[in-house]
Amino acid sequence: MEFIADFHIHSKYSRATSRNMDVQHIAEWAKLKGITLMGTGDFTHYLWLEELKHNLEDCANGLYKYNDVYFILTVEISSIYSKKGKVHRVHLIIFAPSFETAEKINTRLSWIGNLKSDGRPILGLDAKELVKIVLDSDPQAIVVPSHAWTPWFSVFGSMSGFNSLEEC
Repeated sequence: MEFIADFHIHSKYSRATSRNMDVQHIAEWAKLKGITLMGTGDFTHYLWLEELKHNLEDCANGLYKYNDVYFILTVEISSIYSKKGKVHRVHLIIFAPSFETAEKINTRLSWIGNLKSDGRPILGLDAKELVKIVLDSDPQAIVVPSHAWTPWFSVFGSMSGFNSLEEC
């Protein structure tokens, strides 16, 4: 099955993001652009998570629907931490297969940092530890790098602190 997807997105609860980044407008623009599967972005933000629960129809297969556009629960985490005397910076996208999983992840991450301050929370958390938390919450969840080549927050960025995907 072929489809066009956009998983790297933010809601109106992320810094420097339009107030029109709500479910209705995201779905409208997705349809205009021919996108059939959207990430929700920002599921760690409590207000956005409530809006998603209120607006999305559960398709019972890890996908949700609004106005003929499918959604999958996603969030981008900004990890900034020091390890072995070196600062590391990376943005990672988490895919959660259900609201239950998203809530489990949110609970664990709320012990580490403030999830209410921004749709893309900044956590002082090693990328490997983030993956462990996510997979302990649900083995069907997925973590992927948000960026490959941007200088500051990617797995191959010249200023990110990593020299390889394995090191990240």
